[in-house]
Amino acid sequence: MTSIGTGYDLANSTFSPDGRNFQVEYAIKAVENGGTAIGIRCKDGVVLAVEKLVTSKLSKPGANKRIATIDRNMGIAYSGLLPDGRHLTQRAREETAEWRSIYKTPMPVSSLADRLGYYVSVFTLYASVRPFGITAIVAGWDAEDTEASRVDGEVGSGPKTGTAGALSPDADEAHDLRRGGPGLYMIEPSGMYWGYYGAATGKGRQSAKAELEKLELNEGRLSLEEGVKEAAKIILIAHEDNKDKEFEVEMTWVGRRTGGRHEEVPEGTRKEAEEWAKRVIEGDEEEEGMQE
Repeated sequence: MTSIGTGYDLANSTFSPDGRNFQVEYAIKAVENGGTAIGIRCKDGVVLAVEKLVTSKLSKPGANKRIATIDRNMGIAYSGLLPDGRHLTQRAREETAEWRSIYKTPMPVSSLADRLGYYVSVFTLYASVRPFGITAIVAGWDAEDTEASRVDGEVGSGPKTGTAGALSPDADEAHDLRRGGPGLYMIEPSGMYWGYYGAATGKGRQSAKAELEKLELNEGRLSLEEGVKEAAKIILIAHEDNKDKEFEVEMTWVGRRTGGRHEEVPEGTRKEAEEWAKRVIEGDEEEEGMQE
């Protein structure tokens, strides 16, 4: 990407001759300068984790959170410009509140991702606005078709398709169909969004993606507790790109264990995961040193 748009970056609604929107590309650059944010979809829930860079020694620990609760069953993490993330979070809360008031049920994760993707894309269409300088990761838990696992406030059955869907292409509808379950989506500054098993954004996204691919999340074997440990490990590895900066690990989860509620991972569990991750990383480095 060239650093200068040669006049075609003056308005958000202007394309360059080769079909590029420089304002969107600049927004992506803002995301790449932010701390790493990841999402891991496990068999029984979703984990969100963020590398929150500490910009001042006077900052209060735990302040300026990068993960927020949208509704009881959904959360959002983002990397990039903090004010933009807060604005999109507020929009998401308005969408889920409106859905509840009309349908009397929690909003499906896929529906929220669709609406937020459309909302973000509108900010790429007019010269009077600029694109969002964030990439957002939305995670949630749709109610399953069992009384014991219903999300608080759920009315009726969960969705038959979408974030969970059939367990296999030739599934028996009577016995092999799973309703509801975990959902994970990532929304980019252009408004484009996709469903993921594992998502990563921010400065350390490349190393984070490499670690996520090793987990083989599409196999559906990773538990929520294991996901917390792996998330801590990935954030520590991704922080190698920001070695000179202090940081905090922020982590939340939602799933069967939490009763379908999006909650912050307990401090004890998070610290235990961080200690485990440090031991694993140090062990891997020692093995590499011995091989050399």
